[in-house]
Amino acid sequence: MAAKDLYEKDFYKVLGIDKQAGADEIKKRYRALARELHPDKNKGDATKEEKFKAISEAYEILSDTKKRAEYDEARALFERGGFRSPMSGGGQGGDFNDIFGGGNPQDLFANLFGGGRRGPRKGQDLQTEASITFRESITGTNLDLRLSTDRGATQNITARVPAGVSDGAKIRVKGKGAAGEAGPGDLFIMLHVKAHAIFGRKGENLTITLPVTFTEAALGADIKVPTMSGDDVTVRIAPGTSNGRTLRVKGRGITKGATTGDLLVTVEVQVPQRVDGKALDALREFAQEMAHHDVRAEFIAKANS
Repeated sequence: MAAKDLYEKDFYKVLGIDKQAGADEIKKRYRALARELHPDKNKGDATKEEKFKAISEAYEILSDTKKRAEYDEARALFERGGFRSPMSGGGQGGDFNDIFGGGNPQDLFANLFGGGRRGPRKGQDLQTEASITFRESITGTNLDLRLSTDRGATQNITARVPAGVSDGAKIRVKGKGAAGEAGPGDLFIMLHVKAHAIFGRKGENLTITLPVTFTEAALGADIKVPTMSGDDVTVRIAPGTSNGRTLRVKGRGITKGATTGDLLVTVEVQVPQRVDGKALDALREFAQEMAHHDVRAEFIAKANS
């Protein structure tokens, strides 16, 4: 496609957004339109297929900060009638020279949209995906990948995953992309972190839900809690601890650079499904002793207020 065809297009109008729209708004608008116009959803609808191609082209430019800035300047110049070659006369070629330092506007857009080049270019960046365990995301690990090249050969790549990465993070392996005249591009690996059976994550803090008995919650207790490092820490459950209360163990979370998070322990009071014998008698006696204490009085009062 000729460069002129590109800078004549109003990509903001294509996406239906204001020229001052931020990156988040651009992404949100594109995703909404893409869901509506995607060919898989509108098979056989040539009109919507063309619209899908148009919004994809617009998003490719407007989602890239550098490309967007160059497009905005070139578009503004075009709207002022300044896109004429220096030999075209009329004295307007100076606009292009002043803004872009001389040269042909066709060259600018060929470079901007990947349609041309000046000198040798690096190879294309590549992207792949890999899954790691929750523990590996906390401690870091080495990934051993086997990738197929464009020539059908297979190459083995080892990539280091730093400690503390989160789900959806990308790591970059320099020089492992596609080959190019000026050297290979880079490889980007998107990480998917598998869920852990009992540990979770909130920022740099680790989370865990701790089962406790009714008597431990009512009377208080010291309970051992496992950690990701393999040892146990002891947390003190105060008498009268309610279900859902969260206790904080300092410095037992995720270490990322110079920062270490905490371990957040949420209490979950376990209610036995069956009570027999002396335990049942004890609970009935307890119920009689507490009969005067209405735990729902404040609840009802708020409902009636």
